[in-house]
Amino acid sequence: MAELLKQHNDCDNFAAVDVTKGICRLTNELVLIDSQICVKFDAIPKCSGCSFFQHPDKEGIGTCTGLQKEYWTAANYNAALCEGYVGK
Repeated sequence: MAELLKQHNDCDNFAAVDVTKGICRLTNELVLIDSQICVKFDAIPKCSGCSFFQHPDKEGIGTCTGLQKEYWTAANYNAALCEGYVGK
């Protein structure tokens, strides 16, 4: 599986305005989602960073084994509120 590119919407300091842009909570500046990330990038938890994310295929679809039942999930899925998330 190819490494996922980091974008502004993968940062905990990002507040979305619409599908293409948002506001950086640190600088209060408008930023495009796909522009270069800054040095203060604070990654939000994603399924790909969880110890329970297993066997991803080439599209990044894998199995979550950290909940009562196993589920298919995408590597880039936001896991910030997941009860089973355990970082690698």
